[in-house]
Amino acid sequence: MSAKFPFTEKKDTRSGFGAGLLELGKKNPNVVALCADLTGSLKMDAFEKEFPDRFFQIGIAEANMMGIAAGLTIGGKIPFTGTFANFSTGRVYDQIRQSIAYSGKNVKICASHAGITLGEDGATHQILEDIGLMKMLPGMVVINPCDYNQTKAATLAIADYVGPVYLRFGRPSVPIFTPADQKFEIGKAIVMNEGKDVSIFATGHLVWKALMAVEELEAMGINAEVINIHTIKPLDNAAVLKSAMKTKCIVTAEEHQMNGGLGDSIAQLLSREYPTPIEMVAVKDSFGESGTPDQLMVKYGLDTSDIIKAVQKVIKRKMV
Repeated sequence: MSAKFPFTEKKDTRSGFGAGLLELGKKNPNVVALCADLTGSLKMDAFEKEFPDRFFQIGIAEANMMGIAAGLTIGGKIPFTGTFANFSTGRVYDQIRQSIAYSGKNVKICASHAGITLGEDGATHQILEDIGLMKMLPGMVVINPCDYNQTKAATLAIADYVGPVYLRFGRPSVPIFTPADQKFEIGKAIVMNEGKDVSIFATGHLVWKALMAVEELEAMGINAEVINIHTIKPLDNAAVLKSAMKTKCIVTAEEHQMNGGLGDSIAQLLSREYPTPIEMVAVKDSFGESGTPDQLMVKYGLDTSDIIKAVQKVIKRKMV
């Protein structure tokens, strides 16, 4: 529990997706769901029970699922596909590129168990390249929410957006610290904590880690600004530049490879518009391994202490 950033409950973000999907089913008869034999893991079982005629169990045939989803859009349906992030992207990249992205199909690719917090299932399932893969596809929106409430809100919001979306969420229970009644705006960053000495741009599970770093940094006399980048593409360029111009140094934090992730996008923007010292908290060109989520976050340098070290390093660079 945090004194400055309190929370009352922990819950997995995949359950936020399941709750949002069920609510969408009640609101919009065009919403349909497809799953690749992981209905319980994706928390799609409530939708399946309530709307059996609008739920399609495709089985372990993810490429086929993407093709079917693309076809359903032609009839005006809004398909939400569901499987693990590894199988939602790496296994079916050709189908997504050719059948969905190339023609701008209105498919919502919803991916659970992303990153290393998948834990004990190991490196073959812990995809750390998915954000890079998906953000490189022209026209693809990429969203990585931070907690249960934000994942539910994002699920609701993407149904109203016309075009392909990649929605990424996770397996472990994490603190719920954003409002239940929030309005999710695609491409609009959220300032979680105002600061003047350093800007921390975080996404997904790392947003909470960044907020935990704020308290320890304050004890060191460092006033950190934390911004939740839930939408990696389109990036909120204005918010990034505004904060960078204020603090003059940046830290990015994400549960993804350093190459191709959020830090990569922000560095590109800053290099073009406002060159600024930057440090990146991310996985450094490595596959994962089996272990508990907490163990892996520590081993791969994605913990609160790693954010603090990055802040200390980048502030020294600012002073040079």
